[in-house]
Amino acid sequence: MRQRTNRPRPDGSGRPPDGHGRAHSIGRPYPSRVSEETEPAAASGPNTPPPEIHQLVRQRSEARARRDWATADSLKAQIEEAGWSVVDRGTQSAVRRTHPVSVEVAGELRYGSAADVPSRLGGPADAPWTVAIVAGETPDRVSALLAGLRAHATNGTQVVVVLNDPSDAQAAALAPGAPDREPIGGRDIEVLRTAVRLGHATTLDIALRRASGELVLLADGSAIPTGDALGPLAKVLADPGVALAGAFGVSMAEPGRPQPGALELSASDSPGALAWGWIAFRRSDYADLGPLDERFVTPAWLDVWLSLRLRAGLDPEWLDETELPTKGRTSEGPGDGEAPAAQVPEGFELPALRRAARLDLPLEGGHTWPPERTRLNRRNMYRVLSRYGWRPDLF
Repeated sequence: MRQRTNRPRPDGSGRPPDGHGRAHSIGRPYPSRVSEETEPAAASGPNTPPPEIHQLVRQRSEARARRDWATADSLKAQIEEAGWSVVDRGTQSAVRRTHPVSVEVAGELRYGSAADVPSRLGGPADAPWTVAIVAGETPDRVSALLAGLRAHATNGTQVVVVLNDPSDAQAAALAPGAPDREPIGGRDIEVLRTAVRLGHATTLDIALRRASGELVLLADGSAIPTGDALGPLAKVLADPGVALAGAFGVSMAEPGRPQPGALELSASDSPGALAWGWIAFRRSDYADLGPLDERFVTPAWLDVWLSLRLRAGLDPEWLDETELPTKGRTSEGPGDGEAPAAQVPEGFELPALRRAARLDLPLEGGHTWPPERTRLNRRNMYRVLSRYGWRPDLF
């Protein structure tokens, strides 16, 4: 019999390569710490369930053993309401934090979830615009964007920047008193910080919960304003038939059901969706539709998802009862994925779509398409396909 040997890794650690060992810790580098389960917590700490949660888990296990499913479901709801998720493995159950814990560091509250951020969405707008920016490891690009806004933004514009586990250089660039913190549009910049690196959708939700502008702009520094790039958007968004407006459009190469693998940058004035760089919409629409899908860890395809969501509005009630496939073909070649088809009930008319508007704006820089085909980005692509691929009228 051959003797089993453990071959060391090239780095000498002896650990198995990523993807073949235990789940990544939340303290490991991005993106694993936002896409995998956290490691078991230590004997105490913010990720350790308190005694009352342990008690609920024991009671639920006993209820499951008695096949008392109603009690088990009720106890599970109590556990989840307290901020813990339940993982059942056979007859055993475990709990883990639903999201990272918000912590205070040197008097600064760093957020572990968007739900912990005080929201302004319920109050009246007190600014014409809110510009939401995520900053992490590109201080030069963020500085250029802030400088462009400082020179050309509408008076009274609110700017919210979320430092998502930033590099030392990015944190220093937005520290109190730094040049990047100088007011824009006559208002101080609001800077928030995450406790750990969070997914892109979660980070945007943090910024958007602080929005007090009538209109919201998502900017990422890939496009820098060289003139008034907000005023034309405001004029277009005065039309109730326009759901969102921006600088970079994405459309199907050929008409038909939306196939993300066939999307390409478009010069059309009414593209199917807008791409990152300069996307604007109404704060009221975001408040009505609710937060972004926080399963989008990377920004890839979230711009398309957001565009289609704003255009389509709330789902029809019958869609909740319709089972849609999570993705199309399993091939990972170019143009893969087939749009699922939902059966629209007889006599039901889909609500009229609003449109996306693409404008030629005074911006320096641009956007490339499509996103890189990494594992997480492909998941995002299929998420868009599953969510909206059944709509025959979107493109």
